[in-house]
Amino acid sequence: LNFWSIFGSFFSHWICDKYGRRKSFQVAAVAFIIGLIIQACANGYSLLMVGRIFVGLGVGFGLAIDPLYIAEVSPAAHRGELVTWSEAAINVGIVLGFFSGIVFYDLNDELEWRLMFAMGTVLPVAMIILSQTVMAESPRWLVSKGQDEEAKEILRKIYPEGFDVNPVATDIKEALERERIAEQAVGWNMILFPTPALRRMLIVGVGTAVAQQAVGIDAIQYYLIDVLEQSGIESEKRRLGVLMLLGVLKLLFVIVGSKLLDRRGRRTLLFVSLLGMVGACVLTSFSFFGKGSNAVFAIIGLSLYLSFFSVGMGPGAWLIPAEIFATSIRAKAMSVATFFNRITATLMASTFLSTANAIGW
Repeated sequence: LNFWSIFGSFFSHWICDKYGRRKSFQVAAVAFIIGLIIQACANGYSLLMVGRIFVGLGVGFGLAIDPLYIAEVSPAAHRGELVTWSEAAINVGIVLGFFSGIVFYDLNDELEWRLMFAMGTVLPVAMIILSQTVMAESPRWLVSKGQDEEAKEILRKIYPEGFDVNPVATDIKEALERERIAEQAVGWNMILFPTPALRRMLIVGVGTAVAQQAVGIDAIQYYLIDVLEQSGIESEKRRLGVLMLLGVLKLLFVIVGSKLLDRRGRRTLLFVSLLGMVGACVLTSFSFFGKGSNAVFAIIGLSLYLSFFSVGMGPGAWLIPAEIFATSIRAKAMSVATFFNRITATLMASTFLSTANAIGW
């Protein structure tokens, strides 16, 4: 899944810029639905992997578009909190996934996993309906297509009543003109051969996106069951209950983080998040020492790890790139940031078990 999400993120900017943000959300949702239906109906490993390809493309596509869209439709004063909603939405999905494990626990194994995949189609269908009937198109994209009046109408809905949106629309238009001139002059060279200023933006933006996965969050989430089992929790139902607890805790701290990012600043919370995760990983490692059950260390350590991740690295890794990239490179740079984020996630998740076996005892 992570491998194919690389390609979804890399090509997202083309569809996003050509057909608009709303259509891009629909493309991502359709990829999810196709992949989940194939997986739910799969009668063998090969077909299951085909379904994973489609889901992976949808994941990469959605990760690249989501923070970009939110940043473009949000007033600057609320942008920090709103961009972090993307991470909150991911965690809602994680909690629902853990919850489905408990709901379908007593069903036949053959039916259980198929229903779990099938239930995954509910939110993508809702996304298609909402993007078509409720969500507004990005004012920036509308201005880029010459639809200035439509853009102003949406800006009037975004800003308080009576607010003069004409200067905002003018700023968008001027920024797009600068972007167009730069695009005609150098195109992708702005990313591949950046100026010193753009290079610093790319290092910070792409580096933050890479760091989010370098801390091992995807690998830990994928193998939470294995970690809990090896820490001494033998009952499968108990492990599912702990998973639900961890998922809810992670979601709550994403919401806390979204509030703190605007009040305390991005840099401070990233450092707090990273230091907290280091301590949590050390505490979790204690659960593997000794012959007795040390499940308490695993539960507390994992709770702290997921909480500290959600306060800073989780939402911040998408907020910072969305804010720091100049408008002239934003769509392409977000694709690049997501591209390297997914590459790192693939490497971390695919080497987790082999690394654990190599250094374990």
